[in-house]
Amino acid sequence: MGLSYNVYLNSNRIYGCKNCKTHLSNHEDILSRNFRGQHGKAYLFNTVVNISEAEPVERNMTTGRHVVRDISCRQCNEIVGWKYDKAYEASEGYKEGKFILEAELLATVR
Repeated sequence: MGLSYNVYLNSNRIYGCKNCKTHLSNHEDILSRNFRGQHGKAYLFNTVVNISEAEPVERNMTTGRHVVRDISCRQCNEIVGWKYDKAYEASEGYKEGKFILEAELLATVR
């Protein structure tokens, strides 16, 4: 495994890790603001960068059973949300491959 370099985003509004300010996603990549996480308000993002993904686990969530993986900031290893791998309910399939970032764990970098 070689060196991994951080991706630096170029946007009018960038969300980063609250702990170390590493870029995570652009404001334009928010698909929905109507989510809740362990720490309160959370956002569904289409794309997230500079993260590490944990192993997939099945979780019973408010909207049904899902296979998810925790995602952590690649720079400081702080958990910032999770990624949906699979939704067992057909109506929740739009979440597959998308990311949840919890507002409490984010900082507006720019």
